[in-house]
Amino acid sequence: MFLTITTTGTPERPATDLGFLLHKHPGNAQTFTTSHGIAHVFYPEADAGRCTAALLLEVDAVALVRRGKGKGRGGAPDAALAQYVNDRPYAASSLLAVAIGNVFSSAMRGVCRALPEAPAQPRPLRVEVPALPARGGPDLVRHLFEPLGWTVTAEPVALDAEFPEWGESRYVRLVLESGTLTLSEALRHLYVLLPVLDDAKHYWVSAEEVDKLLRAGEGWLPGHPEQKLITSRYLSRRWSLTRQAMERLELVRLAEADDSEVEEIDNAVEEETETEQKPPPLAVQRREAILDALRRSGAARVLDLGCGQGQLVQELLKDPSFTEIVGVDVSMRALTIASRRLKLDPMGERQAAHVKLFQGSLAYTDKRLKGYDAAVLSEVIEHLDLPRLPALEYAVFGAARPRTVLVTTPNVEYNVRWETLPAGHTRHGDHRFEWTREEFRSWARRVAELHGYDVEFMPVGPDDPEVGPPTQMAVFDISAADTSTATARAAKEEKAA
Repeated sequence: MFLTITTTGTPERPATDLGFLLHKHPGNAQTFTTSHGIAHVFYPEADAGRCTAALLLEVDAVALVRRGKGKGRGGAPDAALAQYVNDRPYAASSLLAVAIGNVFSSAMRGVCRALPEAPAQPRPLRVEVPALPARGGPDLVRHLFEPLGWTVTAEPVALDAEFPEWGESRYVRLVLESGTLTLSEALRHLYVLLPVLDDAKHYWVSAEEVDKLLRAGEGWLPGHPEQKLITSRYLSRRWSLTRQAMERLELVRLAEADDSEVEEIDNAVEEETETEQKPPPLAVQRREAILDALRRSGAARVLDLGCGQGQLVQELLKDPSFTEIVGVDVSMRALTIASRRLKLDPMGERQAAHVKLFQGSLAYTDKRLKGYDAAVLSEVIEHLDLPRLPALEYAVFGAARPRTVLVTTPNVEYNVRWETLPAGHTRHGDHRFEWTREEFRSWARRVAELHGYDVEFMPVGPDDPEVGPPTQMAVFDISAADTSTATARAAKEEKAA
């Protein structure tokens, strides 16, 4: 990753003052260790008329993977290469913002002991970033920087200059120019807006990020026309942190309008007695979506394959339309816990006839699974190694052949929105893979075509316009043609008998 800051000067205010402001001597090349690699600061040019400081960050992509305990995006075997071959060492992102905060911390605060008055003086500045990920394109780059007093040049980078028909990449070459800003303001703009444009942080976003955002955004973020977008993206769309930051920014705005201190405004507001109603947990939303789909299918006899500790079986028992419920899991410990949860031992004989639990592996065909109206695979497939997935497909869709099959699995694209999920991790330590929406749909369509099912897809949880829902669900129904063939075959067998 590479960034340069250039200024021009006069005999009275030489451009080499940039070295004092950055606390880095123009005559020396300096190296600093950051949490994600090695940062180098050097000066390609330095005289009274023109001075350029360069920040080069060498990212250790292997160390990033190791720090994430080997869990790259999705954690799948076919995604393993992407953990090491990616744009992180080259394109400006949150990693470069972290380096700016570490290496130029005094300059960001506007502190300079050698020239105490210089940090507050605007000076001509030119900032260049050769490769900047820009989710939103050049227009968004301009909408973010121009209100802050920058003249913006954002040139899209082609996917391949030799093949222009491939179109443009999501990267731009960025040049910012201004004569009305201080160096401190410029660095704070970059510190916030580089990760905002990349729209992905490479570290865990905690509550401390709110304080960092407000410190770096002091004086410019409260009045920025894209304040909400900046806040949401900077905090990785964590709704609780975004709400907290927006409330504090509103206090700043009110204080400025009233020409008073934030503390005075804050103390004048009574503590809210009403609490914001949070959405139900995703696990609850998932079970509700499954129950709704089962009711629409008209299923009465239901298999919960990979039933775990029996939460879904417990919900199914509450609905009398489900006359027979069978939970299957490979783990005896999980089945023991499920049995306790369902109180199977003291359950009456009549009610106990409606529910059964037994051990079984979905990697093998099982005669006990045949003849049911519906089967549910809720958050199951991602726990299997990919080479074993075809065995499950045949055992469920080929051998058991319930009329309806429901499959839910995480949507890896939504992970960037997850509240407490560190960047690059899967949602559970036992997940062998997590699929994108397109990967899941390709798999489901192939399975449906192979085994004579129709399939449709449903979102579970909030359906984000950019990254989709947190959980994706496929509803498989045996196709009409296949149902007719199966009916004729059954009648022929009965007649022969």
